[in-house]
Amino acid sequence: MKGENKRNQNLMQLIRRVHGLVESADLEKHRQSQDHIGAILGNTRDIRYKEIDMDGMYGEWVSVNRAHMKKYVILHCHGGGYSTGSSMYARTLTSKLATTTSMDVLCFDYRLAPENPYPAACEDAMKAWNYLMLLGYGARDIILTGDSAGGNLALSLTLRLKEERRLLPRGLVLLSPWTDLTSSGESFETMAELDPVLSREYIDGMIHAYAEGMDLQNPQISPLFGDFHGFPPTYIQVGENEILLSDSLRLYKNMLEADVSVKLDRFPGMWHVFQMSPFKTAYEAMDKNAEFIFNICR
Repeated sequence: MKGENKRNQNLMQLIRRVHGLVESADLEKHRQSQDHIGAILGNTRDIRYKEIDMDGMYGEWVSVNRAHMKKYVILHCHGGGYSTGSSMYARTLTSKLATTTSMDVLCFDYRLAPENPYPAACEDAMKAWNYLMLLGYGARDIILTGDSAGGNLALSLTLRLKEERRLLPRGLVLLSPWTDLTSSGESFETMAELDPVLSREYIDGMIHAYAEGMDLQNPQISPLFGDFHGFPPTYIQVGENEILLSDSLRLYKNMLEADVSVKLDRFPGMWHVFQMSPFKTAYEAMDKNAEFIFNICR
């Protein structure tokens, strides 16, 4: 039991580092440290990574080293509060997505704040979407996934596609999505002591970098306030111990009210984007993501 507690403590220290809660004012150092962790945790011989250039934007294809499904493709938006994160950092998730679904996963390095605040990331997400269109994929061939700020970005992209009267993705998979930059959810208070990863101070810093002086109720910035009528089937996973719990619960409620086919799973004792971690509950959660994806691709 003592050994297990020690392992859990070490894991939590690693997770804190992944999410940027380290004593460092050097943003570039944060980003490099996340890439390093992504390279370690996402490293597996069963996966092939292929770098691509999307009109000046870096991306990578993540594929399993075996015969696999080519008809459908996953477009993944990485997390990191819009200020950190990369395709490399996201390998902790994209490699698991590719393994559990046997589908190709495309992840892209959108421009980061504070150097590139809103709407840079949204423009880059649309660029990645259009890149898949140019490759010959149809909207209904694409499953859009995202964690944390990447969940925000996946929702923003879908709202924009809807606004432009374009076809929407086949489905959405959102891991601990950050949906409300007004931070009005009650879990900011109720989970403040329990959340081992995020703090209001950290979230405030990310908001300042990404959307300072902007209307935080703009659905492109806080998708929670968007109109979800006509949205594709959506699956949300959230840890019960995170301050962003309300962001998922309220999104789920709003989607139900808009007649979206939406499912939400809450994971007791889990933290923000726990699926990155190399332990049983994370792998079980990723299996559930694959199950949802298989169901909507039938």
